[in-house]
Amino acid sequence: MRITRYLRALMATAGLCAALAASAQSWPAKSVRMLITFPPGGPSEIVTRLVNERLQAALRQPFIIENRVGAGGNVGADAVAKSPADGYTFGITTDTLFTVNPLVYRHMPFDPWRDIVPVSLLGAISQMMVCNPALPVASLQELLALARRERLTYASGGAGVPGHLAAELLFATTGVTMLHVPYKGPAAATTDVLGGQVHCGFLATPTVLPHVKSGKLKGLAVSTARRSPIAPDVPAAAEVGAPGFDAPFYLVLFARADTPGDIAALLNREVGKALDVPEVKERIGAVDIVAIGGSPAQAASVLKAAAAKWAPVVQRIGLRVD
Repeated sequence: MRITRYLRALMATAGLCAALAASAQSWPAKSVRMLITFPPGGPSEIVTRLVNERLQAALRQPFIIENRVGAGGNVGADAVAKSPADGYTFGITTDTLFTVNPLVYRHMPFDPWRDIVPVSLLGAISQMMVCNPALPVASLQELLALARRERLTYASGGAGVPGHLAAELLFATTGVTMLHVPYKGPAAATTDVLGGQVHCGFLATPTVLPHVKSGKLKGLAVSTARRSPIAPDVPAAAEVGAPGFDAPFYLVLFARADTPGDIAALLNREVGKALDVPEVKERIGAVDIVAIGGSPAQAASVLKAAAAKWAPVVQRIGLRVD
């Protein structure tokens, strides 16, 4: 009897393994949806389109982009979490969906640590501290010194977005305070820094760099430990007044948690190959994205470390959204 049960269990396991192998061999049999959790035209869409070109050529099926915007990425991620577990719907978001949103949003429709899982880190992006030229500072050190004497303001693309978080981590590191002025997106924030309504802004590097190059804004520092590939003349904050400061933000490809593991593994491998193509690296580097790739386990490890870093920042600023 025990032998019979063992054989049945063994056959069932073998059948499951065969089914999983078959799912990877036949996938994709139709188009695959990539739900981007932010508006069109941003860094996440740029890198996704470049990677999709390679995926379509390798896997011979369309990879279709859909923008599902709202609630700091929650709307799009919820759609992925509630999609069929068949490996035909994936999401692209920033790491803040995993690291910050659970601390900020009182009512999330899904659990980012249970209902979805990272497949790969697509890349890392930076933020840049910029100031209106009328402000009498020429470096980050001078800005921090002035902020200790006067009440200064800084803009971001919204409460809890990367620029807001990076700025507050910088101020906590250096013992400085500045008044946060949140906007509905980086474009409006940049406009008011250009106009002098706000002294400074901590905003996505590609957004503000054209104005830095034209002299309409002063670029003082980027948030990453290394200088941005598209702004090599702007120092890292760690070089100029904030030793040890490092605040990169990540673009994450993710899936519903119970997506077949072999399909997720296959997609991870193909994405890694795409990100390793010199032309892809060059083109995404031109918009301040440093290609990463790596395994799902490595992605999860990076996200957990980032969550531990941002938790005290969120607590410090008391950010909550109903």
